[in-house]
Amino acid sequence: MKYQSKKSFLRSCTYRGCYGEDATTMAKGVSSTSRSVPVVLLCLGALLFANVLIYLYIESLYQTSETHVAIHGDCPPGHFKMGTMKNCSPWLQCPAVRSEVRRLKMIGQGAVKKVFLSEWKGHKVAVSQLSTPEYQEDFLHGLSMLQALQGPHVVLLVGLCLEDHTFVTEYQPLGSLLNLDSVLGQEKYRKLDTWQTRLRLALEYVSALHFLHNSPAGTRVMCDSNDLAKTLSQFLLTSDFHLVVNDLDALPRADRARGQLVKCGSRELQGDFVAPEQLWPHSKEGAPFSDELMLGYDEKTDVWKIPDVAHFLLGRVPGGDVAHFHLFQIHGECKRTDPAQRPSARDVLGVYRTVYANMMKDNPSPGSRDML
Repeated sequence: MKYQSKKSFLRSCTYRGCYGEDATTMAKGVSSTSRSVPVVLLCLGALLFANVLIYLYIESLYQTSETHVAIHGDCPPGHFKMGTMKNCSPWLQCPAVRSEVRRLKMIGQGAVKKVFLSEWKGHKVAVSQLSTPEYQEDFLHGLSMLQALQGPHVVLLVGLCLEDHTFVTEYQPLGSLLNLDSVLGQEKYRKLDTWQTRLRLALEYVSALHFLHNSPAGTRVMCDSNDLAKTLSQFLLTSDFHLVVNDLDALPRADRARGQLVKCGSRELQGDFVAPEQLWPHSKEGAPFSDELMLGYDEKTDVWKIPDVAHFLLGRVPGGDVAHFHLFQIHGECKRTDPAQRPSARDVLGVYRTVYANMMKDNPSPGSRDML
């Protein structure tokens, strides 16, 4: 090959269009790179969009347990709306309670009140009336809590008449949470007997405790929950399978920082569902029970009961064991002997939300059995 000067080489290159085969290859590489840049950007955009969708999906799962908020939460204080009502109505007062609410039959009676299935303008309601003057203070306290805590976690208040020691609430035909297994055993509800439904109810139970512990009326503790059945009876199962707190007669205020600790009486402590701090501290001495000598406690007592309630709510459906597995650690923390070492209801709720969201993301279908 003859030597070619730099000048002649450049001139010959001009005639060939580019610097031979090497230059042609370089041109192709540059062109390929310029085309690949939009592809990379497109992939990054698609990945970002997918992450946004996943985030929105998980957020919607967090809010699943609060789909009934709009039903009770879009009326101003002192008003209600239920069923097919389009507009909010002020709470019924004595004249309307006496003349417009028609009692049908008694459906329950306890130490504090009697409950009647009733009707108001085509709507089924529950009328609660004081059973005996001995528990008038408890009755009035429960009514004051109903008024102060109206919202998605508490049964809807429809009306009240202090003169007659009576108040009216929305009727829930499925009854208390104690009926959950029998309700889900019915043919028309059997398709809802899944870990999705049950875990959501457990999440709502913890959410209700969190609300009571941080309520507008201060830190409220569920005193009248001395066994599992009694605890479950404090909640109603709504027609759309949510839960609301119903019985607020024994809901004292606790504030450890101010020394305002709960001291439930012997009536609330006669059961097998009490936390260590609720046990009678003078049993070894043989001293009779005394409300005055009873140790005080706070909302961490409610936290101690969460695993037992969750065990009932989750039942024995496929997938329930996986939920138990994911909740095992936080449930262990709830059962710590020292109340100060137990998590708050807020902490427990955070774990429940994460577990629920992750399980729903992996197995959204109610028929999923292969959970692990």
